[in-house]
Amino acid sequence: MTLLSHLTRYLLITALLLPAFAGAQQRNDPSLIQSLQDNLHHADGFSDHFETEVWLLDMSQRMRPFIEDPEQRIQLLQIVHREALRTNLPPELVLALIHTESSFDRFAVSSAGAQGLMQVMPFWKSVIGRPDDNLTDIETNLRYGSAILSHYLERESGNLTRALARYNGSPGQTWYPERVYKNWTKHWKND
Repeated sequence: MTLLSHLTRYLLITALLLPAFAGAQQRNDPSLIQSLQDNLHHADGFSDHFETEVWLLDMSQRMRPFIEDPEQRIQLLQIVHREALRTNLPPELVLALIHTESSFDRFAVSSAGAQGLMQVMPFWKSVIGRPDDNLTDIETNLRYGSAILSHYLERESGNLTRALARYNGSPGQTWYPERVYKNWTKHWKND
């Protein structure tokens, strides 16, 4: 895939996404549970060497204020890219969500108990039958978080604002999606 076709695909996905329950309700959602289980398999995200180099270099520079070590940045970006594409999300959106949720601290724990980069609630491990998963493991956390957001996006018929609010456990409110959009636009979105 050429850089131009990748950009065209990204813009199309973005255009489709932008027009846009926490607790027990999430625990009992069979389609989300199935989505999480389906996404626990491995796949690569990049299809073109040039595209890979350009994206990684660009995003690595943007991530520098959060993660000093360039090797750690590249490793994280490769995983973000793979997990985002696996779940049909723009990788830059996932970066904006991570920025909003944890400021790239893989060991972050919220007051509600959500863990890791994408602040995934621990109950998901039991719900999908993987109680030994470590949510501070980068790959595991990104796999869960991306699958959850993708599911909510599908559930909300492509309305990203509602999907983000649901991801945060604040359906019907816009303060959280607005924070993600701000980080996406200011730090991660390609013009």
